[in-house]
Amino acid sequence: MAVVRASSADIDLLARLLRAEAEGEGQLGMLLVGNVGINRIRANCSDFIGIRTIPQMVYQPHAFEAVIHGYFYQRARESERRLARRVINGERHWPAKYSLWYFRPPGDCPPTWYNQPFVGRYKLHCFYEPTAETCENIYTTS
Repeated sequence: MAVVRASSADIDLLARLLRAEAEGEGQLGMLLVGNVGINRIRANCSDFIGIRTIPQMVYQPHAFEAVIHGYFYQRARESERRLARRVINGERHWPAKYSLWYFRPPGDCPPTWYNQPFVGRYKLHCFYEPTAETCENIYTTS
């Protein structure tokens, strides 16, 4: 059952984001990016208060490098649509299970990002999750 509402256009949009942000990191890397996106919709905290839909999450100003820098142009493929549906249906993976941020540094992962602690790395991306004190919803949404 979906944890966020998603039309077929929303699934395509999320699939395009997964491909643009993490295609080089394989299926798990794309799922992790999807986890962060869905977490941002569900959390309603920090920089993501009022983000309630997939388009709001994807097009939030300064949120995703792929959208900002124009490599978000590729169409959705069925393989990425399947991944998008999986995260929309609530499938979560560590280190993005509760993460609201990720990025790809040129070297080691810094211990914090946007004042949130580092929780893990997958290939080239570092993941950061909020504390329960700053974003309780991320830990209480099922």
